[in-house]
Amino acid sequence: MVGGVGRRVAVIGGGIAGLAAAHRLRERAPHLDVVLFDQGERPGGKLRTVALAGGPVERGAESFLSGDPAGGPSAAVRLAEQVGLGDELVHPATAKAAVATGGGLLDLPAGTLMGIPAGEDPADRPSGRPLLAPGEDVTVGGLVRPRRGDLVVDRFVEPLLGGVYAGRADRLSLRMALPALADAAERSDTLTGAVRAALAARRVTPGAPVFSAVRGGMSRLVDAVAATLPDVRLGLPVRELHRHGAGWRLTVGSTRDPSTVEADGVILAVPAAPAARLLSTVDGVAGVPLGYASVALAALALPATKLPELSGFLVPATEGFAVKAVTFFDQKWSHLRRPGLTVVRASVGRAGEEQQLQRTDADLLDLVRDEVARLLGTDRLPDPVDAAVFRWGGGLPQYEPHHRDRVAALRATLAAHPAIAVAGAAYDGVGIPACVTSGWTAADALIHALEG
Repeated sequence: MVGGVGRRVAVIGGGIAGLAAAHRLRERAPHLDVVLFDQGERPGGKLRTVALAGGPVERGAESFLSGDPAGGPSAAVRLAEQVGLGDELVHPATAKAAVATGGGLLDLPAGTLMGIPAGEDPADRPSGRPLLAPGEDVTVGGLVRPRRGDLVVDRFVEPLLGGVYAGRADRLSLRMALPALADAAERSDTLTGAVRAALAARRVTPGAPVFSAVRGGMSRLVDAVAATLPDVRLGLPVRELHRHGAGWRLTVGSTRDPSTVEADGVILAVPAAPAARLLSTVDGVAGVPLGYASVALAALALPATKLPELSGFLVPATEGFAVKAVTFFDQKWSHLRRPGLTVVRASVGRAGEEQQLQRTDADLLDLVRDEVARLLGTDRLPDPVDAAVFRWGGGLPQYEPHHRDRVAALRATLAAHPAIAVAGAAYDGVGIPACVTSGWTAADALIHALEG
């Protein structure tokens, strides 16, 4: 426990990583004065539930992984339990998904790792040495294409990666996208052996649900965590960060009416570019270079419509559609079913295809309705009862090979300064559990630094 009443920690950024960091500080170091700043009018970042046709729909992530790869519940489940929402977690009614290819919907194959089959392939000849040297990083496509072929990558691997990262297999870091496979590739001389080892390393309880959501929406999780924090300051951007004695001085608020706040420790839980701007005034520190992909989510509340018995489907880029994924909300989540309505949400925007997002909301909704109908093999979808477009400009990090090395170098440099840490998807991976874990790790590092 940290001693010294009155020591202050500033958490910059109110997304789930910043909220998790602030909550961890309050739980493990209650004598600290924890202040969370966010430039928005509400906390939660990309996690927000809104109304569509009188019912909830997510502007961002709809669910999170239930289990941790190392075993036990995921960090997101544990956080929900800590704030009293453990009994409010729900699971998909069906997890069966498909991939759109050749004018039809093909079931996603079982027993794969991000679409990579575990079966043997003639092209996957033993190399006589491990596929990767210790710490080596390559793109996902760079490892998989020569050993499984273009068809597997383009039809299965890339659509699955696109659903998570909006990224491309030939640019995404293997160690960030598939860390278990990268670790296994250091010990195996075939991709088959590495995939099987990575699958075997998963500590998953048989029959346990893979995904969880919060009944009533993700905003409930955000609000529950924020309610445990005594000092949340919204609508206040942090514009500058400077060393000040044994701690830090923050310039907060508008350029016309700024104020200063002093803190003994700081956690930066913001995207890479604003973090780099704040760190530019700290001697010897440079941010992590990182590109982002933009996406848009189009939600349609349709009159009751017969759909395939699926949770949704993915669309490979090679099929030539702007839509890259479709979720059948009320089929996937039984608690969202409403008489007389069918709710569909489609994702548009792959890395390098941002021009698709330059359409107006009305044009984008028309495009989505047309493409989803064609992908389902029908002439048209019925006119929606309600519809909305949710845009996330620069919303998803695009990790290039050796991203983890660059993050490690940044953290090593920060260790030479008074208590300061970084957290969030820019550093440790996308997905709610990864962001929660990142926030917890940053909080623990700050507690350790202040104790020292």
